[in-house]
Amino acid sequence: MTEPVWGPVHADIVGLLADHPGDVPAVVDHLTKLQDLLVRLPPLERSCPLADFNELYLTITTSVLEGLYDDFFADPVFLSRLDVEFATRYFDALRLWTESSPTTPKAWSCLFKRMSGPDARPLPSAAAGVNAHINFDLPFALVTTFDHLESEPVDGSEQHRDYLKINDIFADKIPSLRRGYLERWQLLIDMLNGDVDDWYQGELVEYTRDVAWRNAQRIWRCRHDPHARDCERTRLDDNAAALGRLLLSPLGAFLQ
Repeated sequence: MTEPVWGPVHADIVGLLADHPGDVPAVVDHLTKLQDLLVRLPPLERSCPLADFNELYLTITTSVLEGLYDDFFADPVFLSRLDVEFATRYFDALRLWTESSPTTPKAWSCLFKRMSGPDARPLPSAAAGVNAHINFDLPFALVTTFDHLESEPVDGSEQHRDYLKINDIFADKIPSLRRGYLERWQLLIDMLNGDVDDWYQGELVEYTRDVAWRNAQRIWRCRHDPHARDCERTRLDDNAAALGRLLLSPLGAFLQ
């Protein structure tokens, strides 16, 4: 008999993924419940590679929700819709993996495959999840959001400025999140480096999210051409998967 993908928490995760969050509070609730399940997943339990990413994602999304409550964004309808569309792609990838579907994005599969082994460290695991979610999921989430709102991805627009404000949230949260993933010897190096590592990580997130915006503009122009759109999907999935495998490799772990 085949072992369920999620072991003893399989039924709970299947039930969670059967529900589709419709707003940002529901996304936060889903991520919170998923985190509670992932840290119980053997053999790694609290060291589950996916839990390392999910915890980061939960922290950022909670901050986005607080920003919506505090009128931080000029177009909260846009940010709310984007947050839901973005999360939907993560949950869809989990659902496909749960079903052992061959259509699971390769960008996510390289991280999901590490859940049964002891060789994935927290920081590379979180970085691989961020890579898959931003480099593969985010452009399509943007396109779907703009299509739903009957708008379009225009540089310098109010929606674009709100999109860039998420970089500020990352910049605020990254230092403490990143140090939470480091081992003792890495913390010593981090202390010696001062603010350099925090600056570098912030710049990297900002650059990666800008590339995602550019890719969304590219997909937007061909959104009515199924073949061209599929080519873009394959291109982004292949590129993100290659980077994900590097991040999870011994070389990638060393560089981080």
